[in-house]
Amino acid sequence: MLLTAPPARTTPIASIDAVARPSLHEFAGGDEAMLALTTAFHERCMADPDLNHPFSHGISPHHVENLARYWAEVFGGPPSYSRVHGGHSAMLEVHARKGGESLGPNFVSCFMLALDDARLPEDPEFRASMRRYIEWATDEVNSYAPAGRRVEPDRPMPRWSWEGPIPA
Repeated sequence: MLLTAPPARTTPIASIDAVARPSLHEFAGGDEAMLALTTAFHERCMADPDLNHPFSHGISPHHVENLARYWAEVFGGPPSYSRVHGGHSAMLEVHARKGGESLGPNFVSCFMLALDDARLPEDPEFRASMRRYIEWATDEVNSYAPAGRRVEPDRPMPRWSWEGPIPA
């Protein structure tokens, strides 16, 4: 019996791992988990003395559901936020020109605690990726806070993976 070497690998191992690994949306538990996360996050923000004011004035009564759709899309779920609300530029426009100081540290803290409240996976890599995302997203939204700041139309929806932002 003549043995031959297996065929040479044409796909790098890192690519195979990336394909085999679920999206953050799927790993978290899908749309149900995103809704649980946004519900817990909203409750924490309402209870925070610094975040309560912006979260209790002038937001949509459907904010929790809209944010769940947005985060689901960002983390690899269906594009339902973009279909219904117009994508990333529409989200930025909702938050633009509100002024005020950065509430980023409180916002990030509420988000990270909401992961626990919503019982999302405690996997350290998952949690680290989620933290990197919310820090990045908070910085981006805060960059649109100054009066007169213009949101560019048709900004691509950000996509976030285990490794961070996925280039558009």
